[in-house]
Amino acid sequence: MAYDDVFQKIGSFGRYQKLIYLFQTLPVVFTAIQTYLSVFILYVPDHRCAKPNINETKLHMEGVNTINSSMLYSKCARYFNNLTMESLHQLFDPRTESYNQHYDYNNKLMHTKYISLETSADGNSTMHSAECKRWEYDTTEFEKTFVTENNLVCSKKLYRTHAIVFFMAGFTVGSLFIGIFSDRLGRKVAFIGSIVLYVGSNVSLSFAQEFWEFSALRLVSGVSVGGLITTCYVMDLELVGPDMRMLAGIVYMLFWGIGAILLTGMAYLIRDWRKLNLALALPTILFLFYTICVPESTRWLVVRGKREKAEKILRRIARRNNRLFQEPILSKEDGVDRAPQVSFITLWSHPRLLCNTVVVFFNWFVVALVFLGLSWNVNNLAGDVFLNFFLTSIAEIVGFLLCIPLLDRVGRKPVYVVSLFTGGFALLLTMVPVLVGSPDIQWVMSLLSLVGKVGSSAAFATIFLYSAELFPTVIRNTGLGIANFCARTGGMIAPYIPDVSQIVSGDFGRVLPMCIFGGLAIFAGFLSLLLPETNKQDLPETLEDAERIWLKGRRERGKDITVPPPSNSNTQHGDLMQNLNGETQQSVELEMLQPLNGET
Repeated sequence: MAYDDVFQKIGSFGRYQKLIYLFQTLPVVFTAIQTYLSVFILYVPDHRCAKPNINETKLHMEGVNTINSSMLYSKCARYFNNLTMESLHQLFDPRTESYNQHYDYNNKLMHTKYISLETSADGNSTMHSAECKRWEYDTTEFEKTFVTENNLVCSKKLYRTHAIVFFMAGFTVGSLFIGIFSDRLGRKVAFIGSIVLYVGSNVSLSFAQEFWEFSALRLVSGVSVGGLITTCYVMDLELVGPDMRMLAGIVYMLFWGIGAILLTGMAYLIRDWRKLNLALALPTILFLFYTICVPESTRWLVVRGKREKAEKILRRIARRNNRLFQEPILSKEDGVDRAPQVSFITLWSHPRLLCNTVVVFFNWFVVALVFLGLSWNVNNLAGDVFLNFFLTSIAEIVGFLLCIPLLDRVGRKPVYVVSLFTGGFALLLTMVPVLVGSPDIQWVMSLLSLVGKVGSSAAFATIFLYSAELFPTVIRNTGLGIANFCARTGGMIAPYIPDVSQIVSGDFGRVLPMCIFGGLAIFAGFLSLLLPETNKQDLPETLEDAERIWLKGRRERGKDITVPPPSNSNTQHGDLMQNLNGETQQSVELEMLQPLNGET
């Protein structure tokens, strides 16, 4: 008897399982918070060079201010008329700051105004410039961010993006290695270990002073987030029966959207980055009590030969679900067979299969890049940053919800391709209101961005299931592991795309990131047309099975296939979702945990 038949005894998703599912999925809310936290704690407000003889803390960006000075101000430089270079260096020598504050500017130029860098470099050969040493920031949106405290602007503007990439690099490491630890040491051990890293790094972050200290803590935070996302997902899907795993996987992603919404509200209420981070990190200390209330995965215990512990937990679940048994729930035959191992290099002997595998990997890269990049691009949208991010978070949830009724009724491929095309074309159309339209219709750009976010979210939710159905059992874990690595690579590149607007000036610079995201999404959509439909088809077990499906597009396998199909469709569907934690592909035990070959 297959292990999943145990759920016929204890219940597929009973009352007790729902409670444990809630406990195990709540940390996903905080993983989304930490992933998107950079939008607010690394927010770059309007700024200009600080005047050396003034102590004002709030920047008035509109109008013209006139003082007795020879300096013209911009965001990154000061410009001087009729000054010798000796005077210029003296003025910007930090050792003479007190002297600068009492400098008699009346002996020089009598009038000045604050102008931009572009209007100051108008061909005046007598004008000299120097890099800013201090800045004044607009505190309308935030009182303090890490950017304003450490002046990560102008020549240091890429430091902000580097900090985000440090987090995403940690995310990648956590997804891969903590997933392996969960197979070796247990789901619960990896789960609690990730929580300890999460609490320690994020509470400490509120007291970071230097950039490299900040980045190192964000790296560790990324490791914890990657570990939690992987482990929570596996524990959730191993907790419920086969017929409930697709729903459990989609609801899991809804918790991510809830976390993004919660972050928006907290950021709106708390405008100091240190207080905001601390307020969001401290509640996670309560997750340390999960050592008491969250059980170990019974499937993992059975694979590791710890059947007595698994039996004890299963009987507790059955009792809470009002199902009582005198005989043991686990019989001697209950278990999970070891799947045959095939090297991924074998794909070279199947050119068509290899081609489609590359298409899947590229799609994971693009979907992750667009999905995360659109959230980090909210600073480039017109309007309030809090409202923009809130609407983007709502768009994520809408995209996830659309998948629930459509994936089984319409099919994986149509939902996925239409999601990419809809989102991609919407993002490309953002050029119209910005480059052609009047300022009165700039809100259309934000609306089209939200449509793009809905499309990317639906594609992101679909590609998990779609990819698992495309890869045959013998290489499924390896394939999903490489696919997830491609997604993490896209996530690390995504923060740099919005920064293109700082390199390319003007309105075109504002829409260029959207065009990049949209163009990649459409290109990935066209490539996806090469892939077959997998809905209501038997899962491929061998490379030959997958090649037959991909070449002929059959909805059912031919009679010449020698591998017997799974015993029932519910088991196929449910066990498929078990394999969506592809980050842990390097462990043989994980393959044992995913009975996709119809064992009986």
